[in-house]
Amino acid sequence: MVEVSVSRLGLDGSSNTYVVVLRETDGERVLPIWIGQAEAESILLQINSVPRERPLTHDLCKTLILGLGGELRRVHITKVTNGTYFAEMHIARADGLVTIDARPSDSIAVALRCGAPILADESLLITPGDESDDDDEGENQVIPPKPDVMSTLEMTAEQLKDHLANLRPEDFGKFKP
Repeated sequence: MVEVSVSRLGLDGSSNTYVVVLRETDGERVLPIWIGQAEAESILLQINSVPRERPLTHDLCKTLILGLGGELRRVHITKVTNGTYFAEMHIARADGLVTIDARPSDSIAVALRCGAPILADESLLITPGDESDDDDEGENQVIPPKPDVMSTLEMTAEQLKDHLANLRPEDFGKFKP
């Protein structure tokens, strides 16, 4: 397993699907994962420390973990099968470690809230600019280009909401899952 962090978030114009790009902490390899809109917005809101009036689902997950006496120790992104990525959340409790099967997008959103490390299986990482077709399904992974959009670092919650609502596929370039 290799430690990774969220490098960027974009929209795949060909499939109108969001992509979170994870980059290895001590290197250049990346792991693009196609995710849903709600998870993309949740990750983006957390990265930009946008205050929320009410807890989102991933805030609730953090509260449940802590409220039940647990601590999210780490997230493992373990494999991709038939285009579906798999992850595990490792939660420590007084009675031992519990491993929970979860979608990577949800795991990433919760890990960001809990300050837990995100780890990816070495075989899932690819070098930017390279196409990888050595997985079992023969699928190609192409690295999404860095979106050329305005910074969300200094936006208010309302400005960020308006920004997300007005994004167009052509704002992000084209790449394929």
